Amino acid sequence: MKILLPPSETKRPGGAGAPLNLSGLALPALVEHRAQVVEALIQLSADEEAARRVLKLSARQLEDIAHNRQLRTAPTMPAIDRYTGVLFDALDGASLSAASRRWLGAHVWIHSAPLGPVGALDPIPTYRLAASTSLPGVPPLRRHWADVTSAAIAEEAPSFVLDLRSEAYVGLGPVPASVPSAYVRVVTEEGRALNHFNKKSKGLLVRALAEDRPRIGSVASLRRWAEGRNVVLRAASTGELELVVSE
Repeated sequence: MKILLPPSETKRPGGAGAPLNLSGLALPALVEHRAQVVEALIQLSADEEAARRVLKLSARQLEDIAHNRQLRTAPTMPAIDRYTGVLFDALDGASLSAASRRWLGAHVWIHSAPLGPVGALDPIPTYRLAASTSLPGVPPLRRHWADVTSAAIAEEAPSFVLDLRSEAYVGLGPVPASVPSAYVRVVTEEGRALNHFNKKSKGLLVRALAEDRPRIGSVASLRRWAEGRNVVLRAASTGELELVVSE
């Protein structure tokens, strides 16, 4: 099984890892497309005013432009530790056991805008780029990423993909029809979508999976595991699951 997570706009600064190595990331077929976006982001960030305009940043966010200029030279840390915010705070990868972190590394991809999906333990620098941004010098990110990312996932041929991404990031690389998958929505018992608990619930779900490290290769086996954990995952429309939580 592979789990696809969205990234977070907020990130932990610093790191002690070697600079970004595009060839060492998960899904190596994406290396050329990664290089194109990274280079475009570095070039854009050389012009602070242009970068502020394109990235829609305020005067208080100029540090993000500096981070983008240093994408190839900045220190790195595992992606699961780099991202902060509601989902990643709930997952709290730093507090997991070594075995659970290895499980995350083997089973979780985090879908970044500049790099495409990266492994949970892949070392990455901090950056600022949203899925909806149009960078000078490359096609719109959806067009740049969608087909090649879907093809890379198909080449990896996971037995099953649990898709916890936001729809914006699904657009950057839909799971191909050849790969069994389920897209997850967070809802109340009555079926009403929940925005406030959406990210937290997804983070807690992935943490529980990492703690248990089950062998899952289908929706059926995922739901059997969930029942044992008192997690409510119910079938919805074709290919989707509803993660049911209380308000």
